[in-house]
Amino acid sequence: MLQDPVHINTALSHFLMVGSGLFWTITYLLILRRGYKDKLYGMPMVALCANVSWEFIFAFVYPHPQPQLYIDYLWLLFDVGILVQYLQYGRREFPRQLPPQSFYGTFLFTLVYCALAIAFMAREFNDYIGIYAAFAQNLMMSVLFVRMLLKRESSAGQSMYIGLSKLIGTVFPSVLFYLYFPNSYLLLLLYCGIFVLDVTYLLLLSSKMKAEGLRPWRKV
Repeated sequence: MLQDPVHINTALSHFLMVGSGLFWTITYLLILRRGYKDKLYGMPMVALCANVSWEFIFAFVYPHPQPQLYIDYLWLLFDVGILVQYLQYGRREFPRQLPPQSFYGTFLFTLVYCALAIAFMAREFNDYIGIYAAFAQNLMMSVLFVRMLLKRESSAGQSMYIGLSKLIGTVFPSVLFYLYFPNSYLLLLLYCGIFVLDVTYLLLLSSKMKAEGLRPWRKV
């Protein structure tokens, strides 16, 4: 359970929240654009289900205070668009060992399971702003982005700008919650893990794009 937060300047708090909201919104928009151009989904399914669940829960079940609440609404809107892309393009990468008709069932089960896990985590740890869940699923997303790149053996559906925006969008709330909860070693471990994995993803993606004869920082 989190200790009482340390008081920090309200203007600084809002700046870091809005900065996070801005760069994560850019991340979602870039994923949507890249997915549309490459006809591939750009966010791994489990991470997508966790994102949609988190945003819905903390927008409607345990609503965040402003300005984060409005950011949650915006993120949920864009994540629904990414969800549509996954349902449209995801079947071609669905494991061949599983029956094709289980594609939608697997997605629905994962979505419901993620929603329940996040809701119960908030209740169990009395964390009704979703800090633990947010950074835990962010770490999971970082792992899954690396896995997606290695599994596809291609940069398709991905870009350096997506990875960089995710990294910056995570640095803002990492700084914010470190200032609020400087004695939380678990959160500190999550911040560091996400940063290392996001940098690793950018290095791997850059190397893969060069091997494919592409410029890593090509036009969006």
